[in-house]
Amino acid sequence: MATPMSASYAVVLRIPHARRTFAAALTGRLSYGIVPLSVMLAVTRASGSYTVAGGVMALFGATSVFLSPARAALVDRHGPRRSLAWMTAVYTALLGLLTAALVRPDPAPASVLGALAAAAGASVPPLGPTMRAVWGRLAPDRALLQRAYSLDGVAEELLFVAGPLLVGVLVGCAPPAAGIVVGAALMVAGTAGFVSSPVVRAVPPGKAAAVRRGGGGLRGLGRPVVAIAGVGLALGVVDLLVVAFAERHGHGTGGPAVAWVLAALSAGSAVGGLLNGAVDWRASAGARLPLLTAGLGLTLCGAGLASGLGTLAVAAAAAGFFVSPAITTAYLIADEAAAPEARVRAGAWVNTAVNAGSTAGTAAAGALAVRLPVGVCFAVTGAAVLATAAVVAVAGPLRRTGRLGGLSRPGPA
Repeated sequence: MATPMSASYAVVLRIPHARRTFAAALTGRLSYGIVPLSVMLAVTRASGSYTVAGGVMALFGATSVFLSPARAALVDRHGPRRSLAWMTAVYTALLGLLTAALVRPDPAPASVLGALAAAAGASVPPLGPTMRAVWGRLAPDRALLQRAYSLDGVAEELLFVAGPLLVGVLVGCAPPAAGIVVGAALMVAGTAGFVSSPVVRAVPPGKAAAVRRGGGGLRGLGRPVVAIAGVGLALGVVDLLVVAFAERHGHGTGGPAVAWVLAALSAGSAVGGLLNGAVDWRASAGARLPLLTAGLGLTLCGAGLASGLGTLAVAAAAAGFFVSPAITTAYLIADEAAAPEARVRAGAWVNTAVNAGSTAGTAAAGALAVRLPVGVCFAVTGAAVLATAAVVAVAGPLRRTGRLGGLSRPGPA
């Protein structure tokens, strides 16, 4: 089914302009791991209310996630240089206003904080989807692109681990609002470096007629979006169920016990992502996606049998092993399915599916955990993911000739 690829990850980074462009994008994307936590901590301190902080963060998260395809459409339509520059200017200005509203002696009303947070979330520059679209230009070979996406996915996961750690260090010597400023500065620096890259400057604006034609160039995204929504659902459920498991086994609701289990999940995902990118798969991406999703579902069912935190950590690592490969594979299918002028939007839809699924999973886990044993909750989640895999698998036979995952490519890269 698979053979090792002759090229290494270093080959990806030796592509002309790849290191510069990727490093700039990662600098800006580090902001994603810093700003939300900083906003939550700053609002909590300023308002003295977890309810207000939760409401503000819900508005920020909702506009950030669900308007991502709309922002990506602007990048496809007007090109990354123009669109990202304007979005970054608006985003950082709004973060500045939010910071000012939080640090004033008399903090702004909750309604003002919520409006500023919602507006900031609506303008978050889509550096992740744009970078993945640029990878399609840098690495037109599909095997090399698979490796580039794997590297990108693992790096992004590490950023979301490093971001909160940096916030933790920062709040030890400065008020939480300082984290908002640092996140905004990283976004400005990263976007400036990204849009100045020669490969990004060479991306032309999309033609309005092309963007509007036949489904906006996004036909065939249903299968990867459904599959990755199931993966996101699992991630949202696991985060809360690990806390519930630790509490019911006498380890409290936080601290190192929970952190180690979630770290095992991330470690498994990183290892799986790197190994997935290091293999030259003979099966198409479309054929692999339901298998990877099913693997995640089965390991979650197995997690329901865990008797302690040690075995749960092992089960979490095994589940994580399928997460990054599934997401990377979905991005590959989305890139292949999208017309050239819709690549950023295609990636944004997959990203939105992950985040929306995670939000729904957290809500579902909260409802399940108060009614069922944690082991049963894991099993129910695994069954839901397996059902998602089945839906994706029966969506249609997958052909390899001229296709990736059974989805025809509408035009040249």
